[in-house]
Amino acid sequence: MRDPFMQAAVDEAYQGLSEGGIPIGSVLVHEGKIIGRGHNMRMQSGNPLLHGEMSAFQDAGRQPASVYRGCVLYTTLSPCPMCSGTALLYKIPRIVIAENVTFLGAEDWLRHCGVELQVLKDQECIQLMQDFIAAHPVLWNEDIAE
Repeated sequence: MRDPFMQAAVDEAYQGLSEGGIPIGSVLVHEGKIIGRGHNMRMQSGNPLLHGEMSAFQDAGRQPASVYRGCVLYTTLSPCPMCSGTALLYKIPRIVIAENVTFLGAEDWLRHCGVELQVLKDQECIQLMQDFIAAHPVLWNEDIAE
């Protein structure tokens, strides 16, 4: 059984896919409660910054630094350098990653900066991204600036 917070991130990924976007979802959790949720909205909004994690931060709105320092970020895909940098900026201490097989983000940088990472190797998320990349390679390469 999947952790309910990771399930919420996966649900966000499927929401993004249903909107014609890239299936990556994320939730920001503080003290056992989701305070921000989001999915990659680059295609839907035309905004290159709205990766799944960035959408979750935006949804959380302004928070005191003490809140961010107590958060866990759940994401369906290994965070890119932009999303990793945002997590570092706000001193997010822990990130739970569904998969890093289809894309290995800035995990070494995060670990070097003291962020605890948990990589789940979630097979459903791996398959979801592999299927999306195979069907939409141009969109995927645009998303990761290839």
